[in-house]
Parts: sequence; structure tokens; C-alpha cells
Amino acid sequence: MGAPVPVSVTALDPVLEAGTRSTLVNCADLTVSEPDEARVVVLTVDRLGPSELDMVRTTRALRQGPAVVLLAGALASGDALHALAAGARGLLLRREADATRLSHAVLAAARDECTLPPDLLEAVLDRTGAATGWAGNSLTERERSVLQLVADGHETSEIAHQLAYSPRTVTSVMHDITQRFRLRNRAHAVAFALRAGLL
Repeated sequence: MGAPVPVSVTALDPVLEAGTRSTLVNCADLTVSEPDEARVVVLTVDRLGPSELDMVRTTRALRQGPAVVLLAGALASGDALHALAAGARGLLLRREADATRLSHAVLAAARDECTLPPDLLEAVLDRTGAATGWAGNSLTERERSVLQLVADGHETSEIAHQLAYSPRTVTSVMHDITQRFRLRNRAHAVAFALRAGLL
């Protein structure tokens, strides 16, 4: 057995942070450390929304990007895919995160492996159900056409000309996509669509 993996905990709620820390302290293969020393950061949240996804992205952007394990109180349909797209290497529901499961997820993230509970993994892999939010008819042909041209590097006016739409229509289509799937911008929409196998 090697040296314990340094892990830190981040939470907006101090009670959640204290609870997660107390769970990690009991794990022999881990040592709770300061964020700038951690190889893995456990983000503890109530729900997964745009600000929480931004926390994942911001944490991954630090230094050489510590791995992130997301510990959520509740997950809505499609949240697992959003978390993975944002850069999370592990995802657990708080009610299921005992010391064994949490330490397993943290150690896997430290090895740059991704872990999900079986039910969340099925939701991510199930492209025909509503779980991913990108499945089947949830992206129209018009949305797909606009997103493909965005991915090809075209500007709004070029897309409008090529598809015989107004620039306002193109902007509206992209706005609808980014809002529906809680994406930050056009580049994020393209990256997410590529990961989901739609482009």
C-alpha cells in the first residue's frame, strides 16, 4: 500500500462539508488535506445546477486539475451526463455514500478512472430514454443542422445564409439548446453533443 491519497472537501453548506470530512477521515487510504495539496476534490452539493457544474469546471481548471468526485443530495434526469461533461470523475448520491463507496470513488478518481453507481451508469448509457436529455427526438433536425455548422466553425450570419434562416432564428435555436441542456455557450453545446454522439 502506498501513501494515502490527499483529498479535500468543498461544499457550500458547512454541515455538508463537515459530514463529508468525517466520512473521509475514517478511510485509511485517504488523508484530508487543503485544496491546493489535494489530488482529488469531493464537491458536496444538494442538487446539480448550473452553478454546481461551474464549480466542477473551476476545480478542474485549477493548477493541473485535481480529479473531482461529486457527492449530490439529489439528481434530476440527465444530471449524471452533465456532471461527466463538466469533468467529474465520480458521482455518488449522498444517501449511498458510506465510507467504503466514497473512498472507492476517490481512489478511482486519483487513478484517473471514472466511477458511477450502476443505476446512474445505465442512465448515462441509455441514449433512447429521457435520462440523458439528448436522446431520440429531443434534438430536432433544425437544431442538429445549426449545431453541426457551429461545430464546423461558422458564424451566425454564415449559418443563417447556408440554411436560409434569419440570423435571429439561428441565435434562437442556439439559445434554446443551451438553456434546455444547461450549457454555458456554443462551444460547450458542441462539446456536449460530440460526447453524446449526436455530431
